[in-house]
Amino acid sequence: MFSLSELSKAYAGRTLFAGVSFSINRGDRMGLVGPNGAGKSTLFALILGRTEPDTGEITRQRGVTVGHLPQESAPVGGETVLGLATAITPELDQLRRRLETCAAGHDRESAEFREAQFRFEELGGYAVEARAKQILAGLAFRETDYHRPAAELSGGWAMRAHLARLLVQTPDLLMLDEPTNHLDLEALLWFQEYLRGYPGAILMISHDREFLNQLVTTVLELRQGRLFRYRGNYDDYLSQRTANEAQLLAAWKNQQRQIARLQTFVDRFRAKNTKAAQAQSKLKQIERMERLEAPAGAEATLDFAFPQPQRSGQRAVALDRVRFAYDAVPVYEGLNFEVERGQRLVLVGPNGAGKSTLLKLLAGVAIPQAGERRLGYHVKAGYYSQNRVERLHPDRTVLEEASDTPQLLTETFIRSVLGAFLFRGDDVFKPVRVLSGGEKSRLALVKLLVDPPNLLLMDEPTTHLDLASVEALLGALQQFAGTLVFISHDVYFIRELANGVVHVQDGRLTHFPGGYQYYLDKTSAQRAAAAATDASAGDRPPNANETRPARERSEQKRLAAERRQARSRELRAAREVVDRFEEQIAALETRQADLTAALENPQTYEQTRRTLELTRETREVVSELDRLTAEWEAAATRLAELEQTSSAY
Repeated sequence: MFSLSELSKAYAGRTLFAGVSFSINRGDRMGLVGPNGAGKSTLFALILGRTEPDTGEITRQRGVTVGHLPQESAPVGGETVLGLATAITPELDQLRRRLETCAAGHDRESAEFREAQFRFEELGGYAVEARAKQILAGLAFRETDYHRPAAELSGGWAMRAHLARLLVQTPDLLMLDEPTNHLDLEALLWFQEYLRGYPGAILMISHDREFLNQLVTTVLELRQGRLFRYRGNYDDYLSQRTANEAQLLAAWKNQQRQIARLQTFVDRFRAKNTKAAQAQSKLKQIERMERLEAPAGAEATLDFAFPQPQRSGQRAVALDRVRFAYDAVPVYEGLNFEVERGQRLVLVGPNGAGKSTLLKLLAGVAIPQAGERRLGYHVKAGYYSQNRVERLHPDRTVLEEASDTPQLLTETFIRSVLGAFLFRGDDVFKPVRVLSGGEKSRLALVKLLVDPPNLLLMDEPTTHLDLASVEALLGALQQFAGTLVFISHDVYFIRELANGVVHVQDGRLTHFPGGYQYYLDKTSAQRAAAAATDASAGDRPPNANETRPARERSEQKRLAAERRQARSRELRAAREVVDRFEEQIAALETRQADLTAALENPQTYEQTRRTLELTRETREVVSELDRLTAEWEAAATRLAELEQTSSAY
């Protein structure tokens, strides 16, 4: 369908790429990857004909249709959501508008209405409408949204409506620039499954590793001004690239050794008459040699340890009988939820279910109308959301902003972290005010990671990050010793990080104490069991439990209830012990702070006896703190064991 031959493009004297050649054929599934600034979006613009190459040629097969979803924004007019989704041709769009105008004016009997209706039906307009509704529903639009003005939508929802239009249109080539940015997890999984059966070719730019793994069969990488092609999905690309780079590195090193050996001969014997001819011959051999480029190597990986937060109590944060509503619309009523130290929970559920609200309640950003939020012992909460970038100081440089932390960190370390998040070289001296939205998001993440709280709450942290930055963030969070609750639509990120899943829907939370695959397996099994129950209701044989004597079943239930009650009592007693230790430790730490302040006051030393008393009491408090902390750790460990045992039942 498309053939690109020897394309090159430069901006402001900098060559983005040169010698780019490849073809796009029907049915292709291609992922375009590479570091930020490599020229991926520029290559898209060339294929779309929105800019011209400096050299080279693009050949397009006649009649081929192309649909493009941009990364950031697409315009909307006065159409409804359904109108936008069905505007796949100018004629269909005009006919729909005429029908809506006539219907609004109660003019359904006019010749104009009948003529427009006939032509609309002739072009398959009603079938298009049914298809659009199906796709809109898959992208999490509600039926009440269909006739809502598209101009009322937020940017993310407007992008979903444009995506629906492209899917209804079904172009021969679908070009998607970061299509998962504006989707929640459930809409993303629907979209991913839909694209599996898409009849046309797909060329996509994406930072979502799992999405690429599930869909692409070819990876095109733009790097160092060149295009490299790999067969397979993203994981296949990584393994092939590693092998290729090892071969290139070996060949480059071998050539460097050969050049060094020849140059040594030239330097030693150039001035000797008997060897001058040989030296000149070897010099020409060096000059004729086709020099190999040193391989670039993989993107920066994390080979340093991030600062770790102070250890907290067993309970990190709890919501107790919380009620929360936006105006008159209730989100939660009587909500009880607790997060414990060391958990890495991902919140999943349909869009609008209340995931972000729950995260804000845990962070203390949203204040409940009833109930309370309780932070645990020694818990410091940190909340990351997209508006966190507003707290950055615009007049500071990137390095100055990243260095503004209570942690005593070297500039070398901070620059290493910035480098892992793609701030390299002179980039660290850029003023914050000139950064793009994505760059500010990355800088906000760096600030959070170099001075981490022990309770980290993150809302879509991978948005605006490229694949290398996602890997850097993932590496940092895998080192993180605190507690993490996050929302993400990046399945790879979730799989690698979460040790628990909380499904949020209709104000109810369902906890799955395992990773993402455990959640999928459990929910799949529950759906299968529900379907089997529905299918066999009223027509199933009694199971073994139902045929047992009633007395035996009753006795077993009684014993099971007693065991549960005993475990509950033991668990409650263990929690009370931990809470009591934490209260005592908190009181002693307050007293220690008072004593330290008194000893730091020069006037204290005017009274010798007073100084001795304060010093003696300080030693006693420190000793008691050490003792209580050791006992608290033992009690907290015992509580964790009991809770783990209890969760198995």
